[in-house]
Amino acid sequence: MDHFKLSQAIINDTSIVRKNLDDTELRRLVDWISPTDYPAQQSDIIKRRQEGTGQWFLEAPQVARWLSEAKGTLFCPGIPGAGKTMVAAIAIDHLLNSAQSSSHGVAYVYCNYKAQAEQDASSMLAAILKQLVQGRPSAVEPVERLHKQHANRGTKPSPNEIYSALREVLAHYSTVHIVIDSLDECQNSDGTRVQFLTKIRDLQAGQDVCIMATSRFIPEIEDAFREALTLEVRANREDVKSFVAGQIYRLPGCIKRNPALQDIVQENIVEAVDGMFLLARLHTDSLLDKRTAKDVKSTLAKLSKGSDALDDAYRDALQRIEGQPDGDCKLAKKVLSWITFSKRPLTTAEICCALAVEPEEAELDLENIPNIEDLVSVCAGLVVVDPESAIIRLVHYTTQEYFEKISNAWNPIGDLHIATTCLTYLSFSAFQGGSCSTDEEFEERLQQNIFLDYAAKYWGEHARSFESEIAKQAGSLLLQSGLLSCATQVLFVPDSEYIGYSRTFPTLTSLHYTARLGLCSVTEEVLPVGEK
Repeated sequence: MDHFKLSQAIINDTSIVRKNLDDTELRRLVDWISPTDYPAQQSDIIKRRQEGTGQWFLEAPQVARWLSEAKGTLFCPGIPGAGKTMVAAIAIDHLLNSAQSSSHGVAYVYCNYKAQAEQDASSMLAAILKQLVQGRPSAVEPVERLHKQHANRGTKPSPNEIYSALREVLAHYSTVHIVIDSLDECQNSDGTRVQFLTKIRDLQAGQDVCIMATSRFIPEIEDAFREALTLEVRANREDVKSFVAGQIYRLPGCIKRNPALQDIVQENIVEAVDGMFLLARLHTDSLLDKRTAKDVKSTLAKLSKGSDALDDAYRDALQRIEGQPDGDCKLAKKVLSWITFSKRPLTTAEICCALAVEPEEAELDLENIPNIEDLVSVCAGLVVVDPESAIIRLVHYTTQEYFEKISNAWNPIGDLHIATTCLTYLSFSAFQGGSCSTDEEFEERLQQNIFLDYAAKYWGEHARSFESEIAKQAGSLLLQSGLLSCATQVLFVPDSEYIGYSRTFPTLTSLHYTARLGLCSVTEEVLPVGEK
């Protein structure tokens, strides 16, 4: 036996184990500082890029200058649907691929109107800190220090602690580029947007930090970037043409077999979009059910243009949904309602589970769970799934705005339906045993009951406008001690995972619980008979 080779193999194996342990520990630390996975969103977005598009942006003189400056700031405003998020993803992809060494850092934030509650200034700074530590693991010490101070106590670092740690980590880099997408979707009423931008600018003042931000044309945001390099984002004609050409494979045979008709499709859509890339997608989708060249040309002739183009395109999509078989139409309306009215982004598993809940049933019938592909296909292009993050969402922020605008006519009781579904789910017999006694048991319960987290945390918000309608159902649930204990544990358990974290929740009576949620009608239901 070659003892030298054996020893070397042992050393190599030990090094691999050590590295794996280090990788595991690093992942645990960065996930603790920020659970947000922006790289997964980046992967989802860049995968949708049509090959060859976006070159106009990378070749723009403003971008070249921004890339060459040590403390440059690039502001990229655009109309709704212009393609700002894709431009941000292209910029991030370019930065990641062109980084000359590990001393060049890249971090980014995708602001999301559906995640405003989680996207405060501290959490966005923590997400940037996470990415920079992942890019340079040798800089992990400030995060380790915060973990030692807070993890076992179940507390989270303060905004100032996050900021200080970020400054320390930045010192390990020669240059850092930070990209912020959809700044207009960042919470503004509570000062989050201003606070976040102030902190980022403070970082830039002390280090070589370059900032890029995209946004709609919002006066206060434009004012904040008045001294920055500015490059407006508009759908480039050649990019739109390339996009439509790349979608031909999805279109009916009458288009796929007719090159001349393909040219007509491209020309008409390019002319109609007027700088709005989203319209190119919606207009292309409007051709999916057209079976003759005459139908195609008729649809193209009526493509919406001008300031009302998006609303017209959404109205057309809803008409196509209404024209489907009854079962598909009803399913589409349920899917759109859940996504529109949800209080946070839903995963594909969560929405499938929610749609399977049946009134007054005590458990989930697995045979009633729909297929995610069917949920997307019946929604006329208004719904997409991000594979990396497994999030199902509306195709664009403007889609959300459109449904909110027409909600009184389209679905005035969307919140009521979601509230009753959540209450039905929370009343399942599986939860009558009460709260879980160990962390492992609690985590297993959440994994096996995918919709439990959402139902427990948000039913009250959905119920606020329909208190009297859900009062009896909610009262029935909360007067059962086991169900109340289960719901309370999920609602109040802290985000930080430390030994015994799942038992860190208050013991509430049904009266305390409803008072905490501010639901007066439900409170009356749980009062003792003599006190009502």
